[in-house]
Amino acid sequence: MESAARAHGSKMGSSRGGSSRAFWLKQLHQWHWISSALCLVGMLLFAGTGFTLNHAGQIEAKTQALQRNGQLPAPLLHAVSGDDERKGVALPDGVADWVNGALGVDVAGRAADWSSDEIYVSMPRPGGDAWLSIDRESGKVEYERSTRGVIAYLNDLHKGRHAGAAWGWFIDVFALACVIFSVTGLLLLKMHAAQRGATWPLVAFGLVLPLLLALIFIH
Repeated sequence: MESAARAHGSKMGSSRGGSSRAFWLKQLHQWHWISSALCLVGMLLFAGTGFTLNHAGQIEAKTQALQRNGQLPAPLLHAVSGDDERKGVALPDGVADWVNGALGVDVAGRAADWSSDEIYVSMPRPGGDAWLSIDRESGKVEYERSTRGVIAYLNDLHKGRHAGAAWGWFIDVFALACVIFSVTGLLLLKMHAAQRGATWPLVAFGLVLPLLLALIFIH
């Protein structure tokens, strides 16, 4: 009787252990595929641009520049005239509307640096740059936009350079998805390691290799 009870208890414990393992396997697989779906395109983008950034010296970037000039109408000149200096003050609405209509450049709300002789609006962008200058005395307006091509654009997205708050949030969410993908992958490796003898040697190699390269070759 006692032997039968012990066998029954052992069987029940084994059943509970199997059910728990099945539950966690299901949860890990679910979170693993969800996180992989969320970060798949991002991982391809960041892996590709990691390569192009690492070989930036061998990849030529042809800069193309667009220039536009204009003359601020006399009725608006008084809105920018003077010799006072200001930092981070946007152009008056009327001036910004004229610039948008005459030159096709949206500067509304952008911070501008006012010196004694000119107003300068910097408009950096991924893969290029742009700026607008207004002579405070004559009203002469100059605009220039430069681009360095698609690869430079993607490289700047990789770095989050001048890409705006929305892209910054995307990078944060993407990074979190990558962490979940990696951690769930590691836990799945742990649960299947008994049937795959090379699991931990490969994990250890992935840890030791970059560490050795950093210690030996980076000074």
